[in-house]
Amino acid sequence: MRSTKIVTSFITDKNKILILKRSKKVKSMKELWAGISGIIEKNEEPLIRAKIEIFEEVGITEDKITLIKTGKAMKVNSPQYENHEWEIFPFLFKAKNPTIVLNWENSDFKWINVEELENYETVPSLQRVLFDLL
Repeated sequence: MRSTKIVTSFITDKNKILILKRSKKVKSMKELWAGISGIIEKNEEPLIRAKIEIFEEVGITEDKITLIKTGKAMKVNSPQYENHEWEIFPFLFKAKNPTIVLNWENSDFKWINVEELENYETVPSLQRVLFDLL
């Protein structure tokens, strides 16, 4: 089975969680709600990649976020590709009144209460990833 290592980060502010709607332009999981995610490059540290993705996807610089928790890496089978799994490295950050500036990878964002996540069509296992961090 082929495996791809990715980071998935969540940002919290005022007891709300930021979720992003993936755009039609991305390669996988188009128009599904997700955390801030990206593929880990070669031997890159997951935390470094998480901070890069946060800046690229929502425009928040490293000095404006605080790491709250690092979750355990988990493997999730990909419904999109045969014989493929995602190895997810989860992170939870907090930010205070961040300004969100989306890049092309996402078309929308929402600040939601954790229990509202079930009302959204999400990437596989997003709830499991988030709940492991809470």
